Amino acid sequence: MTTKPVILTGDRTTGPLHIGHYAGSLRNRLSFQDSHEQYLLLADAQALTDHAHDPAKVRRNVMEVALDYLAVGIDPTKSTICLQSHLPALAELSMLYLNFVTVARLERNPTIKDEIRMRGFGRNVPAGFLCYPAAQAADITAFKATRVPVGADQAPLIEQTNEIVRRINAAAEKVILPEAEAVIPKSGRLPGIDGKSKMSKSGGNAIPLSASPDAISAAVRAMYTDPGHLRVADPGKVEGNVVFSYLDAFDEDEETVADLKAQYRRGGLGDAVIKRRLDDVLQALVAPIRQRREELAKHQDHVLDVIRAGTLRAQDVTEATRRDVVTGLGLFQL
Repeated sequence: MTTKPVILTGDRTTGPLHIGHYAGSLRNRLSFQDSHEQYLLLADAQALTDHAHDPAKVRRNVMEVALDYLAVGIDPTKSTICLQSHLPALAELSMLYLNFVTVARLERNPTIKDEIRMRGFGRNVPAGFLCYPAAQAADITAFKATRVPVGADQAPLIEQTNEIVRRINAAAEKVILPEAEAVIPKSGRLPGIDGKSKMSKSGGNAIPLSASPDAISAAVRAMYTDPGHLRVADPGKVEGNVVFSYLDAFDEDEETVADLKAQYRRGGLGDAVIKRRLDDVLQALVAPIRQRREELAKHQDHVLDVIRAGTLRAQDVTEATRRDVVTGLGLFQL
């Protein structure tokens, strides 16, 4: 019997998911649930590291993210959807792992440095946010995951997880935790519709998976293209053009997209034409997801049952790892 590799993925519960999540990870998760033992973490505890001032938002969006998972086709009989804050082993491992990393190393993590700068924390960074690499190491290792889907900008977090793993294994003088591989999607991270930054729930530049047809069309009309492409006859730039970035991510007719790019570069193709094509593509993508989501939202008890069942299963898995680490390190036990 072949044991499937373990993969851990998940999302912070700070808002409903958007099409950037779908392009970056949700599509892959649908295939991972057949080829891997997959755990999806509703990361409400991690969301509090920069939303402690609004815990109601974090609590409310647990259900929103779970609905999005189920609406895109995540099968709870194949993938385990679990709630981070209800896995006590994660908190204990996080505290333990902080003894295997220095403050200076946490501050040097490129991902954390960029996030601190983007949020304008300065020296007022919440301690929980600064210590996130240790907490994520706890998340990953508690499931003994060997694969973790992340964006390229998140890869330094996996590197730091593996540093902590190596230090723990060295202290135990045996391998009690596996190292993990960062699985980076080929499509990369989608820009926001404004073209100025990555698509994000908090940036107001994303298209939710639950967006209405009118909201999708409005977002496409507002998309950044090429400011120098003033007339249809003018040659246009494809690089940095948000519409083409989205067509690359979602339009399955790669040959036609390539032809549109060539024509746009030569001149003779208006922004309205490529935006109409993208609108059609996104409407076709989101419509069935939105319909399933609306139906699932009528059955909140079912969604809660899925989260409860997955969390109970995850509690058993993560508690077993906690015992392995405590025993492996030779800590005192009653």
